[in-house]
Amino acid sequence: MESKDDEIVAENGKTEIPKDGSVCGFDSLHRLLQSSLSPQLFQEVSRLLLGLNCGRALDTIAIPEPAKSLSSKHDFDLQAFSFRAEKESLREPRIVRVGLIQNSIALPTTAPLLDQKRGIFQKLTPIIEAAGSSGVNILCLQEAWMMPFAFCTREKKWDEKHGEVIWNTAVIIGNHGNIIGKHRKNHIPRVGDFNESTYYMEGNTGHPVFETAFGKIAVNICYGRHHPLNWLAFGLNGAEIVFNPSATVGELSEPMWPIEARNAAIANSYFVCSINRVGTEIFPNPFTSGDGKPQHADFGHFYGSSYISSPDSSCTPSLSRHKDGLLISDMDLNLCRQLKDKWGFRMTARYEIYADLLARYLKPVSTPSHF
Repeated sequence: MESKDDEIVAENGKTEIPKDGSVCGFDSLHRLLQSSLSPQLFQEVSRLLLGLNCGRALDTIAIPEPAKSLSSKHDFDLQAFSFRAEKESLREPRIVRVGLIQNSIALPTTAPLLDQKRGIFQKLTPIIEAAGSSGVNILCLQEAWMMPFAFCTREKKWDEKHGEVIWNTAVIIGNHGNIIGKHRKNHIPRVGDFNESTYYMEGNTGHPVFETAFGKIAVNICYGRHHPLNWLAFGLNGAEIVFNPSATVGELSEPMWPIEARNAAIANSYFVCSINRVGTEIFPNPFTSGDGKPQHADFGHFYGSSYISSPDSSCTPSLSRHKDGLLISDMDLNLCRQLKDKWGFRMTARYEIYADLLARYLKPVSTPSHF
């Protein structure tokens, strides 16, 4: 082993991830690089990894003292950045401040559900207060944020509403406490431990975009990020910000995490806000997933790492891999239109040829076109 505390490469040559979920003892890859490289090298590496926003590195936002104090007292990661757009002659900047919260559960999974919810509410209260004191306009929480991620673990309790049909649903609440709308998860995973189709059904709400006082927003829940047409549909319906509240673990998806949402932001000329939960949740009943692996009592480590992507390919550093966190970002929504004009993706998309392909593919008997 290389060290006793943050062992990465064992004597047998196999990679070992620190048990606390950190990156070699650091909250994130960004902070590891910042600590390990000279300022000049770190600046260049950051340019390559995070891109440039309108030709410059992202600006940081001054965080108010009350928010800093809450972060220090309750030990959650707190970062804030600003995406700019080019100055326009006819339009004023359209700046909205967004907040993303990632968190671990508050009590063991064996605790009663009501106690679980109360514990999470209590845990999130100071983080939400920090968002409020920082002037956040839109705040998004992670997938299934009020409970442990119990899906696929046999910890079932059915609801008799809606004919006993359950959906994984995101609710959009307005800035006056009004319910603006909801979206039900379109794509249900059947991969690894995440065989969620035995818990809830595919959504039936399509790809709604909600016009709010702070922009046109949509929610692409978790596994939907693996489906490019899902991202496309929200863009075609006019989204300017798409939130992706998730619950995913390192062994399954971590190499994909920094790529998919960022690519969606580029391809569809909107901002994407990616949120993932944190921690390892251990359940009382071991479960298997039909993948040949022995039964186990947890999904693995939920690796946090929430971040925001811009249509110009730039993105923020991620939040911690192992701690609760609040990521704040200003974004000028004029950038969406500016990038549409620059790249012309919509104009050059040729949707009609794909419509024909999909129409043929969806017929009961379909054969691919091979020549």
